[in-house]
Amino acid sequence: MAILEVKDLKKSFGKTEVLKGISFSLEEKNVLAIIGSSGSGKTTLLRCINMLETADSGLITVDGSAIFDGDSDEKLTAQQKLENQLKIGLVFQSFNLFPQYTALENVTLAVKAHAKSRPDFKENHKAIYKEIDELGMSLLKKVGLENKANNYPCQLSGGQQQRVSIARAMALNPKILFFDEPTSALDPELTGEILKVIKSLAAEKMTMVIVTHEMAFAREAADRIIFMDNGVIEEEGTPEEVFDHPKSERTKAFIAGYTEV
Repeated sequence: MAILEVKDLKKSFGKTEVLKGISFSLEEKNVLAIIGSSGSGKTTLLRCINMLETADSGLITVDGSAIFDGDSDEKLTAQQKLENQLKIGLVFQSFNLFPQYTALENVTLAVKAHAKSRPDFKENHKAIYKEIDELGMSLLKKVGLENKANNYPCQLSGGQQQRVSIARAMALNPKILFFDEPTSALDPELTGEILKVIKSLAAEKMTMVIVTHEMAFAREAADRIIFMDNGVIEEEGTPEEVFDHPKSERTKAFIAGYTEV
């Protein structure tokens, strides 16, 4: 069974249709790269799946549970919404770190907030917080920043801040990790360090959805490619199918444009 299923998802802003009936699925431990020109609907799709935007209609299921059903009158409870949020993690374009907290604090903040609901929290809060800090340090080590745990965001480079945001997204052990143009705010020389981290997660079979303009990276790291254009999925397939043997003329033109650069 697919860990993520999106069926006939639609979203408009005013009279502008941004998503015109998006349907796809993602198997566990696979990496999906979503490519396409700016304005094709890629970011809106990610924001709808992560509940930062509410779709107008369609169905989104994660790990067998509906997190959005536009055809149902039944509203999710607060507990159900929280459980759904814990299933997915999102790495933003612009880091979104809290400037007043250290790298370690940024990584562990949400985990510590959720820990307060544990029935044994009052009696064991020191041990629980210690355990969470150890988790945070292990995640910072995974992204190569264990020596920057006590640094504030202003003391980190853009690439380092983005690596902290990746560690933060993993802290709640999501079922799926989403990336929205994770290198778009970085200088070219810093892009490589972020792509290296994402490739290492792919090698560990982390289920991921990545919106990216890095074509060589998408081809190398992804199991599946979706090419979006004007609010629809124009083409979908393996990297070899989409990059080497595109069927759509629009896909061919898009790929050729990147090949010529």
